[in-house]
Amino acid sequence: MHDERRRIEERVERVHNQRIKPAIYSAAVPFEVEAWHAPGEPVSFEEAAAARYTPFAMDTPWGPPWGTTWFRMRGRVPAEWAGRRVEAVIDLGFVGDWPGNQAEALVHLPDGRPLKAVNPLNQYVPIGNPVSGGEEIDYLVEAASNPDILANDFAAPTPLGDVLTAGDKPLYTFQRADIAVLDEEVWHLDLDLQVLRELMVHLGEHEPRRHEIMHALDRAMDVLDLDDISGSATAVREALAPVLARPAHASAHTISGVGHAHIDSAWLWPIRETKRKTSRTFSNVTSLADEYDDFIFACSQAQQYEWVRDNYPHVWARIQESVKKGQWAPVGGMWVEADGNLPGGEAIARQLIHGKRFFIEHFGVETKGVWLPDSFGYTAAYPQLAKLAGNDWFLTQKISWNQTNKFPHHTFWWEGIDGTRIFTHFPPVDTYNARFSGEEMDRAVRNYSEKGGGSRSLAPFGWGDGGGGPTREIMERARRLADLEGSPKVVVEHPDEFFAKAREEYQDAPVWVGELYLELHRATYTSQARTKQGNRRSEHRLREAELWATTAALHAPGYSYPYEKLDRLWKTVLLHQFHDILPGSSIAWVHREAEAEYARVAEELEALTAEAVAALGADGTRVFNTSPFDRTEVVRTPEGAPAYVDVPASGSAPLTGAEPAQPVKVEGLVLDNGLVRVEVAPDGTLASVRDLRAGREVLADKGNLLRLHTDLPNYWDAWDIDKHYRNRYTDLLDADAVTVVEEDALLGAIRVTRSFGKGSKLTQTITLRAGSPRIDFETEIDWHEAEKILKAGFPVDIRAPHSSAEIQFGHIQRPTHTNTSWEAARFEVSGHRWVHIAEPGYGVAVINDSTYGHDVSRTVREDGGTTTRVSLSLVRAPRVPDPEADQGKHRFTYSLLPGATIEDAVAEGYALNLPLRVADAAGAPEPVVSVAGDGVTVEAVKLADDQSGDVVVRLYESRGGRASGVLRTGFPLAGARVTDLLERPLEDADVTGDGGVAVALRPFQVLTLRLQRAQGS
Repeated sequence: MHDERRRIEERVERVHNQRIKPAIYSAAVPFEVEAWHAPGEPVSFEEAAAARYTPFAMDTPWGPPWGTTWFRMRGRVPAEWAGRRVEAVIDLGFVGDWPGNQAEALVHLPDGRPLKAVNPLNQYVPIGNPVSGGEEIDYLVEAASNPDILANDFAAPTPLGDVLTAGDKPLYTFQRADIAVLDEEVWHLDLDLQVLRELMVHLGEHEPRRHEIMHALDRAMDVLDLDDISGSATAVREALAPVLARPAHASAHTISGVGHAHIDSAWLWPIRETKRKTSRTFSNVTSLADEYDDFIFACSQAQQYEWVRDNYPHVWARIQESVKKGQWAPVGGMWVEADGNLPGGEAIARQLIHGKRFFIEHFGVETKGVWLPDSFGYTAAYPQLAKLAGNDWFLTQKISWNQTNKFPHHTFWWEGIDGTRIFTHFPPVDTYNARFSGEEMDRAVRNYSEKGGGSRSLAPFGWGDGGGGPTREIMERARRLADLEGSPKVVVEHPDEFFAKAREEYQDAPVWVGELYLELHRATYTSQARTKQGNRRSEHRLREAELWATTAALHAPGYSYPYEKLDRLWKTVLLHQFHDILPGSSIAWVHREAEAEYARVAEELEALTAEAVAALGADGTRVFNTSPFDRTEVVRTPEGAPAYVDVPASGSAPLTGAEPAQPVKVEGLVLDNGLVRVEVAPDGTLASVRDLRAGREVLADKGNLLRLHTDLPNYWDAWDIDKHYRNRYTDLLDADAVTVVEEDALLGAIRVTRSFGKGSKLTQTITLRAGSPRIDFETEIDWHEAEKILKAGFPVDIRAPHSSAEIQFGHIQRPTHTNTSWEAARFEVSGHRWVHIAEPGYGVAVINDSTYGHDVSRTVREDGGTTTRVSLSLVRAPRVPDPEADQGKHRFTYSLLPGATIEDAVAEGYALNLPLRVADAAGAPEPVVSVAGDGVTVEAVKLADDQSGDVVVRLYESRGGRASGVLRTGFPLAGARVTDLLERPLEDADVTGDGGVAVALRPFQVLTLRLQRAQGS
């Protein structure tokens, strides 16, 4: 047989694209269209309906960046179309095929009910199937003219990312608004051809099936009448039916498809636009559910459901009905799909608590899995927290983006830092926006790592990132691929069903231990530093407000615990932990609003904390310690003078002052407190840090060396830092001034000022306080660089085989060597409040109050000693998608802690992030809880969410070893129970004979206790 592949494939492609597709709609009449351009922000339907509209013609430009235009569309279905399937077809002037980052619209009926959305690949609105003929159609269409931020492939900065800079030039040209007849037979023929063509080209050239399909397509084209596509479509479909009816091989891979519409809660659009995206997408999804009984849609992010509930009650009612019918599957159980590394431990717990509780309360559904496909790596704390929230499975996708190493598993047990394992799947289709293309189906099978052990994988299908969701065309593809030779089998089912089947067939799945590190997007630990600082400060302020509100509720008559305010503030913070807000990868508008929200949260939490402290009375000045550790520390009095105080963990003490064992001495540029001796060089770096207790020099070279690197990644500016950044840098060694600014027996401080780069200025105050070896670097930067990253390095004379970085409820160890490509790929990593390096007998910690990105490397010196260098990533200057990212002023503090154990690092991490509070208060109420026992650390103290008055305490083991102790309460205890994260009892706690609660923890175990107060307390 002659090889005619090229002729046949080109023939089929041309006929399909140029003749069949244009014939899908066989007749059309235009709507009469009028328009009203809404001023400013989006308006309600009622306001739009009452507005004055003017005639609007097709091919007319419309829509300034971030604008809203309402279109009134009126028309009549021709009487002669009776019995046909008729739809409205609307093309706003779409660009490309991605619905998430361009014009979108929501179609309403005259009474305000949202009907359906339109976007590039979903341009229709059902009118009737069949119609009677003569129907009057009247729509109000809310069209959003969102700019295409991704234009030019993110190659250059754009002012379109903020309404303040985007201008007002119209972006789109309206193309079509018709009432049209859908020729169903031609539409189905189009889908038959799509599936067969794509299957054919992704089968190997040696496969008989490929050639069978090819010749069947050739014969079918002979049947097609090019002058009567509609009239011959049925015959063409009959010619293709035999090749579409061939069943899949018995051993064919099974793909469990579930509808999905990944909607970034903010990214290349602001939060206000996401609220509209949810209504548009969810309208489409519920409409599709009405059309396809076998359709199932999985949807996460309780926050987005709440937006729909509050703003689109008709859509909310349709969602509730779809959930009841089993076609809508709430999943994920988190408030938003948060970043997987940066939120604190308690914040991830609250993500799970608030998310799961929302679905239980509103749908009677308890979600069973964590649905987090698109985050930039995943903390090793997740398995335990997921299980403690009642989850059985975990889904992720983003690790497929690894730059260097291919992740070895697709279905596996993921083991966290405490030993908890959770069944985890990583879809081999390598997308959470699948559409069942031939390429995707081929990739899923080729890519699947578990061949011979498992036989199934998951494919979330539907347009996403900016919403859109599944379409009827994708559902039709799924139906054709249900049992088709040469393809994996596709079954649409609930994710819970997939995970149950996958676990049953693959009980000995491999185990992956530790973090799921993404070898890409490492700059998200640093970009948009003010957003990250807002999150860190908010997390700690929430802890502080809850602790003192609980204290006041227990000890201050008449004080009312602010349940609703704390709930609302927590949800605001949780929203901004979304995986494109907190990582710093959103447009300027998003981060401008985030900074404003964090400021508002800070103001409200400060007021709540002050109110709680004031409720304790006022007859003297006291110092309040929110940290879970006792502290002996220097504070400032209300007059500004330093004072030395002892304050118990989670308690308070009078501001009476104590005497340190040794005063601070300042001699030239040397600070000495008897514990450490710090010598500042004339260039402002640390020339020496001598640990007087250990009798050793800490530094191997200049310490606190500020290094300005060129930072132009290959792609994705705000997301990525590529390894070549290390190759070009400038050390900041020219100081404008180095001066002593404070000399006191309780503290000494030296200030260093620098000017550098493109007009940037930096001021650092290096402070040493009495009684503490911690050296603080209080830093102010006025930053005006572009495509640069600033790092602060500490070359330490320690041979450390690994570094330890704090993560949620514990820490993770990472090798300092680069023996393998896996270790070499971790050239930039994340951590929370501290990084620790050590050799047997001695360690050093670097602590911070708002920095997450860092790197740890080591070299061997000529003298045979080893230098382990810890460098904090302080601030970046990417230009895409926010051309002004990080420009302007920053204030933060980081610290060097010589002679530190892990326990020291934990305690000082809390201390730096939870400054002692000085305020007027009466009496000395006992701490709500106190713990006797090393390693048992209190993370949260609050009143139970059910407003029962019970006290909830979350503890964890913080050193990485076993710990035991006794928790005692500052109130009469009636009983104690161990609960899950949602505060639901699991078992009775071990209450001792003297009224304490005995606690025994394995390494990094998290324990939640619910403490019942005795009546009258």
